[in-house]
Amino acid sequence: MHWIYTIVIGYFGTALALYMLSDIHILIPCLWKAITGYECPGCGLTTAFMALLRMQWAYAWSANPMIYVLVPAFIFLILRDFYRFIHRQAVSM
Repeated sequence: MHWIYTIVIGYFGTALALYMLSDIHILIPCLWKAITGYECPGCGLTTAFMALLRMQWAYAWSANPMIYVLVPAFIFLILRDFYRFIHRQAVSM
């Protein structure tokens, strides 16, 4: 199951790097918006994340304010999983 996460993170990481370095846009468009014509709650998250990487705080907020909730939540989850991994390694030794 972790290989799926690796593929998804690798794809998005590559796509974001290409977009930031050479303005090549290979991200998948929002299927909800393509089908219904309306924006979903996640529309603009990639733009907001790119704005955060460029330290454009107001632009990130205008793209999608939910980014200020999701980024800290994901950082917390990653750090928690890392802590659990390290703790399991220490206990098994």
